[in-house]
Amino acid sequence: MKSPLLAATAALLMLGATSAANAKGCIKGAVVGGVAGHYAGHHGVLGAAAGCLYGRHQAKEQQMQQEKQQQSQVNGQGKL
Repeated sequence: MKSPLLAATAALLMLGATSAANAKGCIKGAVVGGVAGHYAGHHGVLGAAAGCLYGRHQAKEQQMQQEKQQQSQVNGQGKL
């Protein structure tokens, strides 16, 4: 039973190593989701996929927030 989870994690790590710019947040989310999915009924691969999507979403939201904050500082609106 551990072999499919291990294979999925290894595949995600290899994909993340080749395209690090697109995988921001994916690796951490996939690992957490895979472990949670495994313990929630042996659905590690499904959990890893969902965790990857959620991790990428969170990373994108964080990046947008940082860009918005930097833009407001450049415009002088963020300074007192």
